[in-house]
Parts: sequence; structure tokens; C-alpha cells
Amino acid sequence: MTDEIDPITLEVLRNQLEGIAEEMGQVLIRGAYSPNIKERQDCSTALFDADGRLVAQAEHIPVHLGAMPEAVEAVLGRDPEPGDVFAVNDPFAGGTHLPDVTLISSIERDGEIIGFAVSRAHHADVGGMTPGSMPAGAREIYQEGLRIPPTRLVEGGERNEEVFDLVLANVRNPTERRADLRAQLAANERAERRLGDLIDEHGFDLVTRSFDAVIEYSRERITAEIESLPDGVYEAEDALEGDGITETEIPIVASVTIDGDELGVDFAGTGAQVDGNLNAPRSVAKSAVYFVVRCVTDPEIPPNAGCYAPITVDAPDGSVLNPNPPAAVVGGNVETSQRVTDVTLAAFGAAAPDRVPAASQGTMNNLTIGGRDGSFAYYETIGGGFGGRASKDGMDGVQVGMTNTLNTPIESLEAEYPLFVERYAFRPGSGGEGRYRGGLGLERTVRTEVEATVSLLTERRRLAPQGIGGGKPGATGENLIDGEAVGAKTTVDVPADTTVTVRTPGGGGHGDPVDRDPDAIEADLADGKIEKREE
Repeated sequence: MTDEIDPITLEVLRNQLEGIAEEMGQVLIRGAYSPNIKERQDCSTALFDADGRLVAQAEHIPVHLGAMPEAVEAVLGRDPEPGDVFAVNDPFAGGTHLPDVTLISSIERDGEIIGFAVSRAHHADVGGMTPGSMPAGAREIYQEGLRIPPTRLVEGGERNEEVFDLVLANVRNPTERRADLRAQLAANERAERRLGDLIDEHGFDLVTRSFDAVIEYSRERITAEIESLPDGVYEAEDALEGDGITETEIPIVASVTIDGDELGVDFAGTGAQVDGNLNAPRSVAKSAVYFVVRCVTDPEIPPNAGCYAPITVDAPDGSVLNPNPPAAVVGGNVETSQRVTDVTLAAFGAAAPDRVPAASQGTMNNLTIGGRDGSFAYYETIGGGFGGRASKDGMDGVQVGMTNTLNTPIESLEAEYPLFVERYAFRPGSGGEGRYRGGLGLERTVRTEVEATVSLLTERRRLAPQGIGGGKPGATGENLIDGEAVGAKTTVDVPADTTVTVRTPGGGGHGDPVDRDPDAIEADLADGKIEKREE
């Protein structure tokens, strides 16, 4: 199909299609009301064709983007019509976890659906047993918030106010939720306008043929990359530190098979679904695999349906990576996805050792603080150490793996919420030693100014991020409330003037520490990244 469009025209169209997805994201971020979307940018946007194939996506949140096709597939099963907009957050019908609400809008031309605009945003609250909808002790999905199967929010161009009212009646701070949903609608509407502009510029036939062409272009590039990897079966295993109900470790096992231009990842041997909320829908596991494959091949390959076509992902039914309802899943999206990333990267380490870093922090360090009266819900994922790499140190205090958000600026946080940031700093010495040092973790201390409910969903508090090639592990993380250590997965009511401290893990080191450049050690000492040892 690519030979039907000359390379220059194809490149122009590809960039214009990706530009539509990027512009959708900007509309959503600028139009949103909640700091979680407008500041942290915890959202993603993409463009699909009429058959539900991903054509272009903005470079937003990995765990959102790889799972979007299943949401579109679920909507296609509801016979969408021109002018329809569907809302979905059900993890068992194309969603990831309940706070991630996806709006899927049909794009029509002359009364015919030619594609879909898709936006997914993490809403700061969607109901459930705790403010912020991220409870540590949930045992069923019903406790985590309002569950929305594919539902027409807009039908034939007319908003269904009864559905809006139903959603807003089941969430805290409905004014904020309404504004964020309207921002998503505006983002999707922008995609329809821009695609129409593209058709006016290039013609209907060329634009719709370009959908096939860009998908085929990515497929050709990714198959060439896979063929360049050595055939074989590569395995790795790690574990999650309990499910929020018990401390029993949950094994995550990955087997990567490379066979010519095909690549499969099988999670046979992974633990069964658990009572707590670290279960992850299979779409989340797929997202993690897609992300890793892009990292170890060529990240510049346009991410669309063609990029993922040669990749298969299998997870046992009823496992923690393919649970059955009514399993609780809110932590699976944010924490289990990180361990899947770690394990899949580790498995690729034998096939492409120079492309794989030491283990990064392996957690999103989810912190939620909400007013008991429902007046506010602050949510944050906190950065940590990136693993040391084959030719350079790991990065300090960054988001890793399946998240790609910004932090909430302190000024915004304190203006929007009854909270005060007492400390936000690197953790000296938290990066694993190596020829190339692991990145540093962070320490963030927030003081509540009112009574509140605090929820923590974190990992790597017992099992450290491992080094590679003789590198040392990074430091484990730690959670404290008023200076007292609390569990990795905790929900607790606190009085006003309570401090919540999250110390995030460092990244593992890469290579033998004795081979580290003495000048690099001196620079780390001068920058306060490590402390001088006693002789």
C-alpha cells in the first residue's frame, strides 16, 4: 500500500495526522479544570480509522495508549452512528482502571464514519470508597468507583444530559468532573475539524488511503527491527510486594520469544488474580509490552496499529494480568504495569544487552489525599530513579516506565488544595553504584491543612530495583505519616496538620562500580548526589 503514495506525500500526511493527535492533547490540557490534567497532564489522545485501527497518537501516557484499541473495539460492538460520543472506563470492556475515563467520538464525512477521535484522562475522583478513587484495600471493583461500560454520552450530535447527570451524581466534586469531561469533548471535536481540514487540503481519497499507508509503513519498520534481534526465548521473573490485603509476594513471569519478524510475550507462570487491587486487565499488560518493544527497537517508529501488529501478548485467564470480574484493578494499572515493564525489559536484556538499562524505580508512588467531605481530591505520581545505562548514568527524579506525567507545581498544588509542601528534594545516595550510577529517588513531604483521607499505592519498598552487569541495586522507597513508617499500600484517615512523606526508590547501577570514572565520582560529590564515605 505504501507504493501508492509517494514517500514525500506520505511523510507530510503522517506528520499531519500525528499533529491532529498532538493538538487534541493540547486542547484537553488547556481546557481541563483539574490540576491532574491541566498541570500533571495525566491524559492521552489518539486518532483511529473507521475499522478501529490506531492511526496516530500523541506521545502521552504509555499505559493509556496501548490499551486504547480495546476501548475502541468495545465501542464498535455498540454500532456507533455519526455524531455519537461514547464514554467508557470499565476495565473489562476496554478500560484500564476506573479513574481513566475514555471518550470515543465518531468522525464523519458526508454522513459516513471515517474514523474516531479518542481521549483518555485520569479524573481525580470517580466515586468509590475513598476520595480520589484509589483505595489501597479494595477487594472488588465496585469499591473503586463508578463503572461505565461503553455508553452514549452524545447521541447523533445531542448531549445525553441524563447520562451526564448519572455520572456526576456518583462522583465527588461534580463541577470539576463536568469541566474535565467537556475538555475531552472539545479535544475530540478539534480532531474532527482538523481531519476535515486535511481532507479539504488533500482530498478524501488520499487522506483515507494514507491511513493504510502509515500503518503499513510502521509495520515494515518494526518487523525489520525485530528481525535484527537474535532469535530465541528469553525469560525473566520478579514480584509485586503484596496486594494491599496481604504481604504475600505475587510473581510476574515473562517469556519473550523472537522468531524472525515476529515477537511474542507469554506471562505463563504469573500469579493468579488476587483479592486486593493489583490485578491488571490484559490491555494493561499489552501496553507495557508495546512500550518495551518500542524502547529496545526504534522509538522513532510511528506508534500505530502497524507498529504493534507483529507482537502477541498472552496472559493466563484468571491471572493477575488477565483477571475476571469483579476483580479490583485500580492498583494494577499503576503498579502492576510497572512490574510488567521491569520483567519484560529484563527478559530483553539477554537479546539486546546494550539497549536495556538497569532496573528503574519500578513504581508510580501513587499518593492521593482527599477531603472527607468530598471537597477536593489531590492525586500525584512521584518520580524516582531511572536505571543506569550502558553508556551513561540513570536520570534523577523522573517518571519511568508506564507513566509520563509532569509533577504538580508546588505553587499550583498549594493554590488548589488545602495542602502545603514542606520538602521536595533528591535523595542523596539512593542511586545504585555502578560504572554508570542509577538515578536518584525523590523525597516529597506534604502537610494537610484539614482532616483528610490519605491513600498510598506504592512498590519497591522491600524489593530493590536491581543493578545489571555488576551494578548495585537502587535504594528502596519508604512511606511515612507524621514520621512513622507505614505500609506500601495504605489508606488512612488523618487529622489536620498531618505530614505525609514519600521517599521514592533509586535506579539500579550499570556495570562494576570499580570501573566508574573518578571524575564522575567527584562530580557526584560536588553536586551532593552521593556522600563522602568515611575512610
